[in-house]
Amino acid sequence: MLLASFLIAVLAYLLGSVPTGFLLVKLFRHEDIRTVGSGNIGATNVMRSGGKGLGAATFLLDMLKGAAAVLLAAWVAPQFATAVPPRDIEALAAVAAVLGHMFPVWLRFRGGKGVATGFGVFLVAAPWAALAAIGVFGVILLLSRYVSLASILGAASFPVFAWFLVRGDKPAPFVAAQIIVALSIIVKHHQNIRRLAAGTENRFGARPQERKPA
Repeated sequence: MLLASFLIAVLAYLLGSVPTGFLLVKLFRHEDIRTVGSGNIGATNVMRSGGKGLGAATFLLDMLKGAAAVLLAAWVAPQFATAVPPRDIEALAAVAAVLGHMFPVWLRFRGGKGVATGFGVFLVAAPWAALAAIGVFGVILLLSRYVSLASILGAASFPVFAWFLVRGDKPAPFVAAQIIVALSIIVKHHQNIRRLAAGTENRFGARPQERKPA
């Protein structure tokens, strides 16, 4: 049981650690996204660097790899980890995939902030809560034009939505995974939080001349 759980976590981590933004920019623009803008490999920085299509593709692929990690765990668990409740295995895969995105072994553990991958893992594990959280993200982004603020509040709202919208058993590992992922996303935005507090955070869609120094 422990070996099967460990292997599922490793597989989920490796799926999550695929640096899609880095690979897309390298393939189509022959650039290292880590040397552009904020240096982040996520969809927002890819889009801000001038690649709107690549940014959208990065978000989609980051989301899909998170969803794939949880789906793979849900498929493997009944065959190799029969003693572990399905939601516990999904929770383990969710955390591992998001941590893989944030700390990918391929890029010396310097990855993204986990928003799209976090959405992907919980779109499978807790779909209604994930959709509600992405709704919060959309509303905050529309009102403030701060992607970071929308990401932070969307992540913070997810465990609350999950508590009320997830039906059936909610075992401790499942609840813990929601909190761990949400807190990890928020912590990964620590620099954005400082800029928001200082009033120097850039708004999404701002022209270069309107952007404030980071």
